[in-house]
Amino acid sequence: MSDSIVNKVAESGLITLDLEQFLPAQQVVLFDLKEYLFMGLILKEKDFRAAMQEHDWSQYKDKYVAVACTADAIIPVWAYMLVAAFLQPYAKDVVYGTEEELKDRVLMANLQQLDVTPYIDKRIVIKGCGEASISDRAYLEVTKKLRPVAKSIMYGEPCSTVPIFKKK
Repeated sequence: MSDSIVNKVAESGLITLDLEQFLPAQQVVLFDLKEYLFMGLILKEKDFRAAMQEHDWSQYKDKYVAVACTADAIIPVWAYMLVAAFLQPYAKDVVYGTEEELKDRVLMANLQQLDVTPYIDKRIVIKGCGEASISDRAYLEVTKKLRPVAKSIMYGEPCSTVPIFKKK
């Protein structure tokens, strides 16, 4: 009997794909219009335009910026347009919505760019647990992307997987 420990997971030929690697590498921030509302309820055009002119937009350089209003207020469409016009020269991308929605949008765009060549006829484990929150939509999309080329797709960790697909 041999005393050496054999790592069967390492020898299995499984490729682990961690969807966290497709999240934005740059910082994601929220630009909240709530901060520019009169009495937390009303957007006054003259005051808002003046505040936008005075705002230091350079702080958003190379960042992903989600634009939203977290207050229960009616915001005119042009206000979002004005913010986008000021942000666009600095930000990596500007998206209407929450920070989580922006992260998901970047994740989905990055998954669309995934080169499937290294996964042809391979056994793939889509990592299930991690530090960041990954949308269910991303797991669905990566499965659609890899199914045509993979030998098998599993979900979870290499030591404990749930079978998803196996080529016949």
